[in-house]
Amino acid sequence: MPVAPVVGKLRKRLITDLTASIGIGLAGAYTFWYTVHLPMVKRRDDYYLRLEQAKSS
Repeated sequence: MPVAPVVGKLRKRLITDLTASIGIGLAGAYTFWYTVHLPMVKRRDDYYLRLEQAKSS
């Protein structure tokens, strides 16, 4: 019994891999942005605000 040719499997796998990698990358970037980056920026801005207030006092 002959085996049916595998047609379009590589393309389907490529689309699945690209979709998964883009989705995981976006989820990781979102997590980094809101759990690491924004708190660091807020801490920096608070520091410079306190420094400026101390200078003006």
